[in-house]
Amino acid sequence: MYDYKFVEISVGSFTGTPKEDYQEIIHTHAKEGWRLHQILTPPFAAGGQALTMEIIFEKKLME
Repeated sequence: MYDYKFVEISVGSFTGTPKEDYQEIIHTHAKEGWRLHQILTPPFAAGGQALTMEIIFEKKLME
């Protein structure tokens, strides 16, 4: 069984650039034992641009 953690990052509405360093977030969580599972962009705003991105991490639970 796995535990999942969801981290939401805002994306600039004009630039489309993440407002936080997503690579640093991934490295930090990896050091804590989390594994990158998926990065997705929830529903788009008007004009077809994402306003957020969600990073999903997983960690195997001890049995």
